[in-house]
Amino acid sequence: MLQQLRSFARPDRGNGNPIRSAWDRLHGLPGGRRVFSALVGRVAPYTGTIGAVIEALEVGYSRVGLADRRAVRNHLRSIHAVALANLAELTGNVALAYSLPDDARFIVAGMEIEYLKKARGQLTAECDCPVPADSERREYMVPVSIRDRSGIEVTRATLRSLVGPKPI
Repeated sequence: MLQQLRSFARPDRGNGNPIRSAWDRLHGLPGGRRVFSALVGRVAPYTGTIGAVIEALEVGYSRVGLADRRAVRNHLRSIHAVALANLAELTGNVALAYSLPDDARFIVAGMEIEYLKKARGQLTAECDCPVPADSERREYMVPVSIRDRSGIEVTRATLRSLVGPKPI
């Protein structure tokens, strides 16, 4: 198990897809989704600051929830723009990472984001992303939509992610 945690922390090295392996092992266990989300937050500490919970993850898809609390709010009592950007990046990254071939890795090379409405209350971010067929170096556009409890889209983002082979 310790070796798996090390490969989870260093997904650009080694064999397999550590994100997929960890999610597949944990998500069905009591509290497993929170444990997985906390692990992602430990590997990417800034991402962990918003306290989001990965609710669903499968090839080409993710759904992530974010509770509205003081730690993610701005002076206008709505969820801060940077917290929304962080949520969008997390949602797109886990969808893409889960979908990668075992010999691939990725990095976000850019992001476009639109703030459509003040974000308040529980939020749900969803991503339906392209599924790379191989580890050939290529850019992928990864769309993310963030909606409030009533289903209104409050933020729309597109990550420009570069996929390529892991170093040997």
